[in-house]
Amino acid sequence: MASQVTRETIDLNGLLARAKNAAAGAVLLFSGDVRDHSEGRVVDFLEYETHESMAQKQIAEIVGEAKSCWELHYVEVIHRFGKMRISDCSIGVVVASSHRKDAYAASRFIIDTVKKSVPIWKKEHFTNGQAIWVEGCEASSVAELNKSSAAT
Repeated sequence: MASQVTRETIDLNGLLARAKNAAAGAVLLFSGDVRDHSEGRVVDFLEYETHESMAQKQIAEIVGEAKSCWELHYVEVIHRFGKMRISDCSIGVVVASSHRKDAYAASRFIIDTVKKSVPIWKKEHFTNGQAIWVEGCEASSVAELNKSSAAT
């Protein structure tokens, strides 16, 4: 189980391959990709800035929390920082579990919590030359995720 903050391109195939194992009936890969639009504007590229050591530590803590809440065989999170073009992967999350319920809940918790609480800041650059800093999304609590998983 690993977490990483990097400037390097995220190898999604490698991420998925590391999660595969005989005990896992569910392996989920989430790829957070750079969109070509935001709030009606055309995006040219994104820039992510971070406090690298703090981000690394917090992502590892989030992975640990997910492992304590759900039965997971493997978890890995990689978040890029620096300049990214349209369709680049900015974050990869892979979760392996015996059952899809745990895999989906853990994956959702991880991505939402990383986006809300880890010191990684996103700046959107538009084709018209403007740029804005973007706030993180709301994190789902473990209780909310368990409640929604139980309903399915």
